This record gives sequence, structure tokens and C-alpha cells, in this order.
Amino acid sequence: MTASLFTSLFLLALAVSLGMQLWLASRQMRHVAGHRERVPAHFADRISLAAHRKAADYTVARNRLGVAETLFDAVVLLALTLGGGLALIAAGVERLPAAPLVRDVGLIFAVAVLAGVLALPLAWYRAFVIEERFGFNRMTLRLWIADLVKGALVGAAFGVPLVTLVLWLMEKAGAWWWLYAWFVWVAFQTFILLAYPTLIAPMFNKFEPLADAAVKERIERLLARCGFAARGLFVMDGSKRSAHGNAYFTGFGAARRIVLFDTLLGRLAPEEIEAVLAHELGHFKLRHVIKRAVWLALGSLAVLAVLGWLVGEPWFYAGLGVPGPVPRYAVALVLFMLALPVFTFFATPIAALYSRRHEFEADAYAVHHASAQALVAALVNLYEDNASTLTPDPLHSLFYDSHPPASVRIARLEATPA
Repeated sequence: MTASLFTSLFLLALAVSLGMQLWLASRQMRHVAGHRERVPAHFADRISLAAHRKAADYTVARNRLGVAETLFDAVVLLALTLGGGLALIAAGVERLPAAPLVRDVGLIFAVAVLAGVLALPLAWYRAFVIEERFGFNRMTLRLWIADLVKGALVGAAFGVPLVTLVLWLMEKAGAWWWLYAWFVWVAFQTFILLAYPTLIAPMFNKFEPLADAAVKERIERLLARCGFAARGLFVMDGSKRSAHGNAYFTGFGAARRIVLFDTLLGRLAPEEIEAVLAHELGHFKLRHVIKRAVWLALGSLAVLAVLGWLVGEPWFYAGLGVPGPVPRYAVALVLFMLALPVFTFFATPIAALYSRRHEFEADAYAVHHASAQALVAALVNLYEDNASTLTPDPLHSLFYDSHPPASVRIARLEATPA
């Protein structure tokens, strides 16, 4: 393949993916706005018109911001690749008085920091304009900045050793470096699963043992029925940052724990919380977490194999705006991570379909171990509290949504025999 041909393929893939994203976003906004003035008949006795309008306006506002982010990301991508931005940064890093490996690590993190800084204005707008306007934001500017700093420090603490090891393997491990790097990546992912509940998450939130006796008793009975062991039931101070409610399982093996947002506890009845957790428990018991981890591992193996091939191809570098001697491991890694989303975008609906299938299966598991009516009531409350639209564009939903549309999901639950 020639550099010019690869450049053409890259630009074609970018144009098609960008065009599809903008088209789907415009469909979503038109469809949601067009159904703003009437609550779907299935929800007419449970969702007020005011709440339905709020959800429509929130969805449109978020999609407008999403369009701005999509266009901005495309501009940054072109600036870093064909615009010569990465070539300029790489040339500057090459002049630093440091060992080659240190310069390579510096290049990667220079690009990461630049991308992060460029994204800050839109991130601020999301939190302090959109989320604020619709009553969800609870963060102060000081907390927002503190989260950014802590997130950067945590990312550096884990990312620098990982990137350093991968770059060392690329340099020293020969043609099969990508296979060794894959083992390192899988080990790193497993470590994060183990470390997140007790090491990382507490840096950002407070976790306290569940004190509500009625809820705790229900959850413990549910866990006993399902044969599930967890190290504890915890309440997270989610209200410190947002009014959105949620609940989740986290951890791996003996480090598993159940986490409830304090906003969720304040909104749902005990039987509704039990039903929501039964759904989440279904993901574990049906091995959805393991299946997704396996698919992720296989996908990362394929991705690294492709990178292992591209590292030695001059047309790959030149086709993305960084000509010069080959191989250039840090440059290859950055270029690959920049270009990969352009080509993998077209797999989005497949991943969404797979996820929706798991959601239906987890719902089915939940109604065998808790109340279907309680799960429906909980979902309706969560849709209303989180301003989730009840009338998404069908094609947009089919392409993107990891969860089934509200009407489809609740209709299936209500059809479940008592």
C-alpha cells in the first residue's frame, strides 16, 4: 500500500463516520423534539408532561453538545495527523536531552496532555451549563478541578509504567512484541478490576456501609437466594457531584462489593432497589462481565496484532502525516490510537446490539428473583429522575444505545407472568 492510498482511505473513513454521526444526531434531535409535547401512551399515567418535556430538552441539549464535540475531535485529529501536529511534537521531543525510551514516553504523554487540555472547555460546558441548567450538577468549580488533578495523577501513576513497559517490549522483544504486550495489557486490566473498589474509587468518593436496615435486609436475602457473596454493601456520596442516581457491582473475586448512590436510596423504595440490584446481579450470574472481558481481550489481541504489522510499514506513518525513519514506536502507538476510532466506528451497532441482548437477559434474571412490577416502577423513576428520553429515534437507538428503549423494555417486563 502507498502512503497516498492510505491517506485517502483514512479521509474516506473519517468522512463517512463523521457524516453518519452528524446525521444520526440530527435524526435524534428532530425525533425527540417532535415528540416533546405528548407523553407516550404507555407512560401517560406515570410520567408527567413537564418531566417528559424536560427529558426531551435535556436530550436535545446533550446531542447538540455531542455534535460540537464530534466536530472538534475531527479537527484535532486532522491537526495532529495530516496537519503535522504530531510530527512537530515528535521533532521537539527528539531534541530533549534524555534516553530514547524516556523521550518516547514523553511524546505519548505530551499528546495525552494536549488532548486533555483541548477538551476542557467542552467538559466544563457539559458540567456547568447543561447539567446545571437541568438541575443535575452538584459540583463546585473547585471540586471539578480537584477531580481533574486527581484523575491526571492516577492516570500517570498507572499509565506511565504501562506505557514504558509496552514501548520497551516494542523495542526489545522482536517481531512478537505485540503478543507479550497483550499479556501485559490483560494483566493490567485484571489489576485495575482488583484495585478499583478499594484503591482508586475512594480517592474520588466516600463509601460508607449501608445503614438502612430495611434495604440491607432485602439485599442480603436477595444475595442469599442467588448464591452471591460480596464483601459489603456500600453507599456512595454520588450527590456530591450529580443528582443522577445509580447502583452497581464492582470488583473481582473476593474484592466484589455492591455500591448504591445516595441519590438512589433517597428516591426508590426498598423493593425497587432490590429489583434494580437483581438486574445488576443478573449480569454477574449470567457471566456477562466475563463474556465482555473475553471479547475485550480478543479484540485487544487483534488490535495489537494489526499494530505489530503497521509499525514496520513506512506508508502508515507517511499516510498520517509523520514521514521519516521506520520504525518509530511511540509515533506508531500515538498514530494508531488516533486513527483506530475512525475505522472501528462502524462496529458500534454490533457492540450496542450485544449489550442490549445482555440487558434483556439481566431483566429476565431479575424478575425470577425479585418483583417485575418493582423493577418497572424503579425504571420509570430512574427514567424520570435522570431525564432519559422515552422517545428516542429508532435508528439512533439501534446504532448507539447499550440499553433497550424504555417502551420496549418495560413492555417486555410487564408481559412477564407474575
